[in-house]
This record gives sequence, C-alpha cells and structure tokens, in this order.
Amino acid sequence: MPLNIKDLKITSSDFEPLAMMRDEHAGDKGNVLPKLTVSGVPEGTKELAVICHDPDAPLPHGFTHWTVYGIDPSATDLSDAQEKYRVGPNGAGDKQYYGPQPPAGHGKHHYYFWVYALDTTVEGTPTREEFLTKYADKIIEQNRIVGLYENN
Repeated sequence: MPLNIKDLKITSSDFEPLAMMRDEHAGDKGNVLPKLTVSGVPEGTKELAVICHDPDAPLPHGFTHWTVYGIDPSATDLSDAQEKYRVGPNGAGDKQYYGPQPPAGHGKHHYYFWVYALDTTVEGTPTREEFLTKYADKIIEQNRIVGLYENN
C-alpha cells in the first residue's frame, strides 16, 4: 500500500510547530496534555493512533511520552483521548501521558506527536516499538507536529 502524506494533519492550539511548549505541559510542572486536533483522515481508515516521542532523550531509543490507540477516525478533538481511548505504556511503563521533562542543561528536546491512520484496528496496548513493528504496513497515512521543551 503506497504511503499518502498529504491530507492527514495533527495540530495544536497550545503550541506552533517547532515552538516551545508551555511549562504546564511538562511532566514535572502540570503534566497537562496539549490540545490536539486531527483533520484530513483518509478514506478507509479504521482507527487512528497517536504517539508522543522524544528522540533526543539520552536513552537508546529515546523516550515515549504517550501512546493511545482505538481512536475513532471521525474524532477531531483529542482533548479527552486520555480518558476515552486505549492508552498504552509510556517509556516508564505507565499508561498515561507523561509530559516533557528533559534533563536540566541537556538542551532543547523535540516532542513528536505522531498521528497514524490505520487500515486495521490495533490489538491491545502495545509499546511504541511493538506498534511500529507490528503495524507499519497497516499505516495508510501519518503526520506529526513537533513541539520543543527545555529544562534549564
């Protein structure tokens, strides 16, 4: 299946692409999930998944801050996704959003909020790595918004 990357979008009214995220979204300063909106879901989508990942974390595979599955393809506002859909494990193994918290003095980290449109449903609540391994060929389209955060 060819990958379509032109229609699906994920945006946030809480931060612009490649702009700093506010402290309230940080793991140790409020841990509030940013407002996320999805649009342009392609035809044939059975489910959406969203993953927030920090590839700059000083760990072999970065750090996953949030995984959520079972999102209805007609959903646009993901404000209640933490309560409404299946939340998988973050990098600490907890099933919740865990906001940015880079090590002090480690510089700006990039927080990728990926949205995936899938032609199948996701079973259970896989980790980010398990999801990408098992469902990579089931992704119709994907897109992301990237926010920045730094602890001084």
